[in-house]
Amino acid sequence: MTESNGSDARDQRDQHEQEVQTGQQERMPDWEKRFRAPRVSLPDWAEDAPDRSLFVSNATGTYELYAWDRSTGEQRQVTDRPNGTTDGVLSPDGAWIWWFDDKDGDEFGVWRRQPFDGGADEPAAEGLQASYPAGLALGRDGRTAVVGRSTDEDGTTIHLVRTGEAPVEIYRHRESAGVGDLSHDGSLIAIEHTEHGDAMHSALRVLRPDGTPVADLDDTKGGTRELGLEVLGFAPVDGDTRLLIGHQRRGRWEPLVWDVATGEETDLALELPGDVSAEWYPDGTGLLIVHSFEARSELFRYDLASRALAEIPTPPGTVSGATARPDGSVEYLWSSAAEPSAVRSTAGGVVLDPPGMKSPGSVPVEDVWVEGPGGRIHALVQKPAGATGPLPTVFDIHGGPTWHDSDSFAAGPAAWVDHGYAVIRVNYRGSTGYGRAWTDALKHRVGLIELEDIAAVRAWAVDSGLADPDRLVLTGGSWGGYLTLLGLGVQPDAWTLGIAAVPVADYVTAYHDEMEALKAMDRTLLGGTPEEVPERFEASSPLTYVDQVKAPVYISAGVNDPRCPIRQIENYVKRLEARGAVHEVYRYDAGHGSLVVDERIKQVRLELEFAERHLKSVAG
Repeated sequence: MTESNGSDARDQRDQHEQEVQTGQQERMPDWEKRFRAPRVSLPDWAEDAPDRSLFVSNATGTYELYAWDRSTGEQRQVTDRPNGTTDGVLSPDGAWIWWFDDKDGDEFGVWRRQPFDGGADEPAAEGLQASYPAGLALGRDGRTAVVGRSTDEDGTTIHLVRTGEAPVEIYRHRESAGVGDLSHDGSLIAIEHTEHGDAMHSALRVLRPDGTPVADLDDTKGGTRELGLEVLGFAPVDGDTRLLIGHQRRGRWEPLVWDVATGEETDLALELPGDVSAEWYPDGTGLLIVHSFEARSELFRYDLASRALAEIPTPPGTVSGATARPDGSVEYLWSSAAEPSAVRSTAGGVVLDPPGMKSPGSVPVEDVWVEGPGGRIHALVQKPAGATGPLPTVFDIHGGPTWHDSDSFAAGPAAWVDHGYAVIRVNYRGSTGYGRAWTDALKHRVGLIELEDIAAVRAWAVDSGLADPDRLVLTGGSWGGYLTLLGLGVQPDAWTLGIAAVPVADYVTAYHDEMEALKAMDRTLLGGTPEEVPERFEASSPLTYVDQVKAPVYISAGVNDPRCPIRQIENYVKRLEARGAVHEVYRYDAGHGSLVVDERIKQVRLELEFAERHLKSVAG
């Protein structure tokens, strides 16, 4: 007889646990694997210590921040909170990780910081009370930060924070604003603001650290402020007063270089058809260009001296983030509807490949263009491989509203496809990526405009034979959830059932309860407050049409949500209850969505089961 030592026993136990885990993964449906598979964000890196990086991962089953020392390969979990953490910034010297500490997803909290190598968290901006965040910029000296804050009482305030000193307020205004960037030598601070009252189109101001104004840039058109500006970053060179900004002067987002000391503007005039964003290469000689057009994107390098534009090859799909490294390589987060996301490098290979289960792919997306009341509407269609219509069809409506669906990987739509549904995503008026006029069309008749576009695509889907008109699901989250509830009431005969996640349901109550920055956006969209333009709020509120709803309704809501607060959802639900309408409500202890993988899976499972029950009853 031979003796087993403790090590052998542990090895056998570990092997058994691994076999059990492997067996569980093999039995797991693909849609669940997509949510559970470890994924990572594009790593941020420290400007003066580029081997030090910060990224977000769901490796533990909850999205948290991770530190990565590229020189050793070591990765370390930085945060560990029940409801997850995704807001973090790495200091330029690589010494500190700042992260935003809110309560259960309510987005109201304070900044804390932790040494890169590990250690206790400490207050990062002592003297500043809890608030909603309004931007953050960290100085290269290791002790300076510019902290933006937003509260209902103060509007927006921006403070200069230095270690060992009391915070100094350098900006205050009732309207929304935010920190843009801090110059390389710390002598200039760029902010975006909406003092003119148009939350959709920011102006720019550059300040000294004592709050003294240096320069202003405020694009106008015809005497009214209809063109936006955005801060993309100061040149990464000491004493350099060039600021890279985005503008909309030719009807889409494009970059230009603004010398804030001389006022000189260098228009790049890239002549690319879509929206263009940019960031500096680390040596300041060139720009990394991200071009987004018709739901896909591509990368270029722009040389500032020669004004030459050179394409950086990437696969067809969507680049959702990119950064230029000191060695000249570019790292980017890429995916397509068929292929899961990966952080790739132009130097070759995958930059971060988390261990564990790999996400299954899905089916490619097909492009459809439909003539609508405001112009051609771009819709993205996925359907089970080999399937022919008419199919049960899900209209999965994106949030924002200033956002757009793209040819990128999304676990939610893929889950519907796995269950035999066609999925249609509509880039309605108000969506980004199709020019300023398309985005800005969403004003005053809020919600109703988007529904007109969705109705046009619905008609195409039915007439083409793709969609079964008796099995149509309207769904979405956030603004998509709002459009779902509004659509069920405004177009009651068009939809078989509705599934709304974290929606606006009672627009007036939502306005009074939501975070201050969203109040400003609603005033811009609707032209005033509920007291000033009550008829517009009434026309755009799902609560107005709740008694016309015929379809079964499923609603999920985060009880700590500051964007689509719970009280206004309860008002809508009470009206459903009062008339005995078929509905289900799921409330969970988080904010505007969950960062916990198990919770996300639970919500998708509940939605799939709700659809199966009610579509079966219709078919029967």
